[in-house]
Amino acid sequence: MHVHILGVCGTFMGSLARLAKALGHHVSGSDANVYPPMSTQLEEAGIALCEGYAADNLVPRPDVVIIGNALSRGNPEVEAVLDAKLPYVSGPQWLAEHVLPGRQVVAVAGTHGKTTTASLLTWIMEATGHAPGFLIGGVPRNLGVSSRLGEAGAPFVVEADEYDTAFFDKRSKFVHYRPDIAVLGNLEFDHADIFPDLAAIERQFHHLVRTVPGNGQLVVAAGEPALDRVLAQGCWSPVVRFGDTDSAHWQWRLESVDGRCFEVRHGECAARVDWSLSGRHNVANAVAALAAAAACGVALEEGAAALSRFESPRRRQEVRGEVGGIQVIDDFAHHPTAIAATLEGLGAGTHTGRLLAVIEPRSNTMRLGAMRERLPASVAAADRVWWYQPPTLSWSLDTLVDACPVPAVVCQDIEALVAAVIADAMPGDRIVVMSNGAFEGIHEKLLAALEVRHGG
Repeated sequence: MHVHILGVCGTFMGSLARLAKALGHHVSGSDANVYPPMSTQLEEAGIALCEGYAADNLVPRPDVVIIGNALSRGNPEVEAVLDAKLPYVSGPQWLAEHVLPGRQVVAVAGTHGKTTTASLLTWIMEATGHAPGFLIGGVPRNLGVSSRLGEAGAPFVVEADEYDTAFFDKRSKFVHYRPDIAVLGNLEFDHADIFPDLAAIERQFHHLVRTVPGNGQLVVAAGEPALDRVLAQGCWSPVVRFGDTDSAHWQWRLESVDGRCFEVRHGECAARVDWSLSGRHNVANAVAALAAAAACGVALEEGAAALSRFESPRRRQEVRGEVGGIQVIDDFAHHPTAIAATLEGLGAGTHTGRLLAVIEPRSNTMRLGAMRERLPASVAAADRVWWYQPPTLSWSLDTLVDACPVPAVVCQDIEALVAAVIADAMPGDRIVVMSNGAFEGIHEKLLAALEVRHGG
């Protein structure tokens, strides 16, 4: 079967393309933005890429077209699909129909931390010999790819996004997956372009809860009022809570202030974790993964041992390079809560240099100005911040400068931004770049400028 994918370089759609290829299909795809790491993964898998959208990309005629949720009416390739009456389907529906049947499905949902938690869970399963299948919205460095079929009958871990499915299916993606085990890590307002308020997102999460069978399990963060409201709408599956409270079924306690060492306790079992990630948010992600892995038959001690060998996914506190004693770190954070958690985690350790934040607010929520009043407080753990004003942002970031608790600068030009950061950076500093996009290759530009400054 010839499968053609529109929006193939998106994290979900690119991962789906790899699964379709592994199932033996001929796979091609189109996208307006082709860049690593996804483009590299696709090319290595032998998937033909068309840059840009056009009717000609549909020649030869595919058997089915999978349309990503970034595509809408008016797109020339979408219009060509409809005019030619080609069979088309959404990515989540295709996954549910062609990959998930017969598998124990574990879905990882939440406003923040889905990619990290799904990566943690997949690695625990892999390291303990379960050979899982997975589809993750990032590239776990332990596994090297963002998706894999896994062994027949092995559990399948899927990052379960609440964003809408496609222009012709406005339900959240995760309602298609019908998981046996669902992890609900946290929940707050996001995606202002499709949800009017938090209550609307809570309703979608309850739709997910409705699909978990009575002999399945919900792994739910303790102390999350929005998740409590979701479950209060009705729950038909066993609920296991995780958190740092005595009432949680899975409890964690920090043994180091930066979260690089912590204890996990479940009933009479306890284990200590020493690992490379920092921040309380990542400790919570790890404990959620341990609880979900236990539901798949992994003992706490085995799971904790696997965590000590875990490497964070790409674009999650990923060190892209170091020159002259100055590190450049890449992080996907783009929501105020995620920005604050990332900076607090990095700032809590024993590192003596400064933490310099470089942030591009480019998500749809940020573009619309939702939660912009929360952005200044989100950078409190940094020593200095540079805000980049992307052309798509409809409001001025200059309004944030006076409200920021640390020195702040707004730049509208990438080259000027790089020059300003490099002029300020000193040996021992860490430059943390935060964006949910490519940020015009700023990481490489910063490292190149550091090389020039420090003489290679």
